[in-house]
Amino acid sequence: MGPATRTTAGTAEPSAAARPVATDQPAPADAPPAPAAADADAVPEDVARVTAEPGGARKRGRRWMPRRRDLAVYGLFLLAALWVTGRIWVDPAGRVASLYSSDPAQVQFFLAHSVRVVLHGEFPFYTDQFNFPDGVNLMANTAILALGIPMVPVTLLFGPAVSFVALVTLGLAGTAAAWYRVLSRHVVRTPLAAAVGGWFCGFSPAMLSHASWHPNIISQFLLPFIVWRVLVITRSRRPVRDGALLALLVAVQAFINEEILLFTAMACGVFLIAMLVQRPALWSTAWRPLGVAVAVCAVLAGALLAYPLYVQFAGPMAYHGLSDAVRDYGNDIAAFFAPGSPTLGGNERANVNLAPNYSEENAFFGWSLALLSVGIVFWLRREPVVRALAATGAFFAVLSLGERVSWWDRELFTGPWELLVRVPLLDAVVPTRFGMITTAVIGVLLALAVERIWSLRPAEARTVRTLGVGALALALLPITPMPLKVTSRPAVPKFITADRWREYVGADQTLVPIPVPSMGNTHGMRWAASTNLDFKIPGGYFLAPRNGNTGDPGRFGGRPSGVGKLLEEVATTGRTPELDDRQRRRSLDELRHWRAAVLVLPVGQHNAEPLRRTVEELVGPGRRELDVWVWDVRTLTAPTA
Repeated sequence: MGPATRTTAGTAEPSAAARPVATDQPAPADAPPAPAAADADAVPEDVARVTAEPGGARKRGRRWMPRRRDLAVYGLFLLAALWVTGRIWVDPAGRVASLYSSDPAQVQFFLAHSVRVVLHGEFPFYTDQFNFPDGVNLMANTAILALGIPMVPVTLLFGPAVSFVALVTLGLAGTAAAWYRVLSRHVVRTPLAAAVGGWFCGFSPAMLSHASWHPNIISQFLLPFIVWRVLVITRSRRPVRDGALLALLVAVQAFINEEILLFTAMACGVFLIAMLVQRPALWSTAWRPLGVAVAVCAVLAGALLAYPLYVQFAGPMAYHGLSDAVRDYGNDIAAFFAPGSPTLGGNERANVNLAPNYSEENAFFGWSLALLSVGIVFWLRREPVVRALAATGAFFAVLSLGERVSWWDRELFTGPWELLVRVPLLDAVVPTRFGMITTAVIGVLLALAVERIWSLRPAEARTVRTLGVGALALALLPITPMPLKVTSRPAVPKFITADRWREYVGADQTLVPIPVPSMGNTHGMRWAASTNLDFKIPGGYFLAPRNGNTGDPGRFGGRPSGVGKLLEEVATTGRTPELDDRQRRRSLDELRHWRAAVLVLPVGQHNAEPLRRTVEELVGPGRRELDVWVWDVRTLTAPTA
């Protein structure tokens, strides 16, 4: 699919850059004479032995140079990722993205769950350690088992907060490195071209937007290999083997993020269709290996994922379709022409109405890069691969606009996503994230453009290269990655870290943080994660069926909680409500349903005093213990005979 060897979905065509150069021409007349053979005694024995062997030091040096170059590129990507996450690395447990803290707390909870899976053999796809007693379907909540399980040693040694920022760092650098690897080995011959494409795929505004919150989304290091294996099977001589390799990649990616896997499968399908439309003759040679490999992949991946997917769609606390709150998340058309907020040219205030929120800026390329991308397509329009890439990028850009197409927050008309939003599987995706496929397409187009520029003949190369470098700088400088903005968050109470809670909470009881954990109050989830989930909590931040009935449409959070809502209002407003006996009875019923053993309110909690008075009205006086207020409610919630 690149200039070196165009092998996508059909025949191989060596380009001018890949053609062999003749080496048997006579030397110029004015060339210096070949050096005379040196005296054997004047050459050290080890050097003489190496140079006398076929391939000697020169061949070894040629072999090591690409490896060193690759290592240098990988090191650059890692340094860039550390630059982006550096402020969080200063204090992983005490710092978080400045706008939202819910997703990091949820991911840290999932990382702690992976520890329990490895050390205690806990069921990996469901847990009742939060949202007790209903529990949470982890397969339907992206529990990142393929990331969390390898990180178990780090989580045990340093805690889930360190594992979280490590995953973000490795997700950015690893995705860039993976694209560089695939581009440099299979698409382009110029290392600089592969590095530019890999850089953009790993550090695009969309990736930076998700970096503070979603390590599962930015961990895309398997995607370039999946894409390449899909293209390989169209001309494979061993389709069974290649189908099996693809199945293994698919299975692992399913335990990182299924949504991105679905997008990748759709993108591969659109790209192959676009290629076949241009070259229908390719189908005659591609259909047989493609059919065999896809069948093998479907059978093997289906066998590996059958039970996890059964739990996801039919197991306890399974839901069907996303919450209405996110189902219509779409990109504003103007978002494609604005730099992302976490970039050098970004402006949070200007972007406020162009994306659903700051963690979903999936299409912020800036004017210069948007125009450059169109220019590349126009320049290389004779290339079938470029036309297919353009069709793929445009298709997903349109889908990312969502159900209602808008321009600067003004609705224009109904988008095509309205026709697909209720299709099975598609009803569980966030449409704005289709923009990440367009991002990957632009990364490949950048690599192809740099490759074409660097393969020009010397007579025309200087001017074109100068213009090309200038255009790249103009396009990429405004979206240069900047360090993620962070804010401090409360430390886990000493009452938790010192294990004082163990005096109160039994195996089938819960510790109830105040406020009760919810989408907007996730500190209690971090408390549990810091103990590797040794105690259960009610509530939390997760997706579950409405009203707790398996098969209902999804929503954020579990069954509505009266006491949870009451305490959340107090925490937000600081006003202590007047309670009657009916509210007290209902609150006690909920505590019994949760099998609450102890209620815990940090002394430093916002509006701690109104919260303390409210809880005392519900369950009686509490007492100060270390840095928290504690209410032992075991006598109130114990089951009656």
